[in-house]
Amino acid sequence: MAANLSRNGPALQEAYARVVAEKSPTDWALFTYEGNSNDIRVAGTGEGGLEEVVEELNSGKVMYAFCRVKDPNSGLPKFVLINWTGEGVNDVRKGVCANHVSTMAGFLKGAHVTINARAEEDVEPECIMQKVARASGANYTFHRESSRFQDMGPQAPVGSVYQKTNAVSEIKRFGKDSFWAKAEEEEEQRRAQEKRRAEQERQQLEQERRERELREAALREQRYQEQGQEARQSRKSEQQEVVSRSREEQEPGQQSPREMFMQKERAVSTAPTSSPQPGVCEEPAPSVPECLVQAEEEAMYEEPPEQETLYEEPPMGEQQDPGSVHVDHYPGLSGKGLCARALYDYQAADETEISFDPENLITGIEVIDEGWWRGYGPDGHFGMFPANYVELIE
Repeated sequence: MAANLSRNGPALQEAYARVVAEKSPTDWALFTYEGNSNDIRVAGTGEGGLEEVVEELNSGKVMYAFCRVKDPNSGLPKFVLINWTGEGVNDVRKGVCANHVSTMAGFLKGAHVTINARAEEDVEPECIMQKVARASGANYTFHRESSRFQDMGPQAPVGSVYQKTNAVSEIKRFGKDSFWAKAEEEEEQRRAQEKRRAEQERQQLEQERRERELREAALREQRYQEQGQEARQSRKSEQQEVVSRSREEQEPGQQSPREMFMQKERAVSTAPTSSPQPGVCEEPAPSVPECLVQAEEEAMYEEPPEQETLYEEPPMGEQQDPGSVHVDHYPGLSGKGLCARALYDYQAADETEISFDPENLITGIEVIDEGWWRGYGPDGHFGMFPANYVELIE
């Protein structure tokens, strides 16, 4: 992320303006971050020049110092920008703050010398002033040139240019390149990890989607089976209800005409015959023609009219399976093998299955499994379909 200069903008502008003002006693300002955020704040200001600002640099922070100095050649005011990265700052923070150097340079405009420092030897006031003198472009003075031709007497021996090597400084200077290479390598590893994590999340979502589809398909299959069982049970209960209703309509004590006639015959045969009294001559009863008696009996014991049968049981040879339909109801199916009528609609999942709507006919059925059959659908396509979605035609 970029450095944030807007949060503490007024304070930053004020500190910068006090340093660049010629008549202001403040000659340096120090800037740093608020905690681990990218918000820039003012760490301090002063009037003690380079010596004072160098003492304020913290080895555990990333700081930016802007100081006004006097050019040793021309005596004019010059400005020095110090980009300080302490030795105690971790590598990740160093990599983040390295992108803010250009932002701070654009904010602290007018710097004649910019110094990138990591250790105290990089911010020695003498070394900084030498750089300011070399960068000023005003190395020529009349007094120095005239003194070159004066007789100064015996000259001192020429000194050596050898400088003692600082091992810590050299290691840090050479370690700078390896630091950026390491930072790039870590960034590539982070991108690879994010890519692998995204691929794993995608695979997990795909797996969850497939499992959800399988569960929904199983629930639909179970629901269809339950609906088929409920339909069969409802048909069976309706038939039972019709039979029971027809039986209830018959009176419990009603006797058939034959039983009534037999009961009368038994009553007549068991009745006591009256004994003749002595001395009384019993006159014979007038004889009645036999044909008239027979006609009277037929009129007395006439069969009652037959009641209309509410439900007629089919003969044993013609009873059908409630889950099948006779082939006579569908002319034109002879010679087409085992056939069935669709009870529900079914949509094929792939090319190996067939689709049909309720009341469609399926011909040429092959029973390959208890739950799945194969046959020719309404469109003539041969494929599999669930067996509990159809009703056989026998």
